[in-house]
Amino acid sequence: MELRMTHQREIILQELQTSREHLAADELYERVKKRLPRISLATVYRNLEILTKVGLIAKREVSGRQKRFDYDVTDHDHIFCIQCHRIDNLDLNREEVGSLPVGGVDGYTITGYRLEFAGICRDCRQKNEQKKETEQWDADVHAVQRH
Repeated sequence: MELRMTHQREIILQELQTSREHLAADELYERVKKRLPRISLATVYRNLEILTKVGLIAKREVSGRQKRFDYDVTDHDHIFCIQCHRIDNLDLNREEVGSLPVGGVDGYTITGYRLEFAGICRDCRQKNEQKKETEQWDADVHAVQRH
C-alpha cells in the first residue's frame, strides 16, 4: 500500500515521535489539535489506523486497556503502572528471558511473543509515600487535639 504523506499524518507522526510516550488516540488528538486546530478526533483515529496498517507506527494494547500508539515498531516489551496506567518500554535481552521449545507448544508454531509487566511507577510510589506521610501527620494532629 502506497501512502501519501499528508500534512496531518506528518504532524501525528511528529507528535508520537517527540512524545516518547505510548499515547492513546484522544491524548494524541489533544496534542495534534494545538498545531492543527481544525483537525477532528475521527481524522486522528483514521490516520492512526492507516499509519499502523502501513507499519509506520505500532498499536499496543497493554493489559486489555485502551489501545495506545507507539512510534517504535521494533519488538520490545512493556511495563504498565497499575495506578496511573502509564506504559514504558522495557529493554530486556530477549535471549536471556527464556526460550520455548523449537517444535512449538501444545501444537502451536510460535511466531513471536510479548512480555508485559505490571507494577507501580516511580511517580506513583512517591505520591503514595507523600500521601502516607500526610495521613500520618493528620492522625498525629488529631491525636494531639483530642488531648
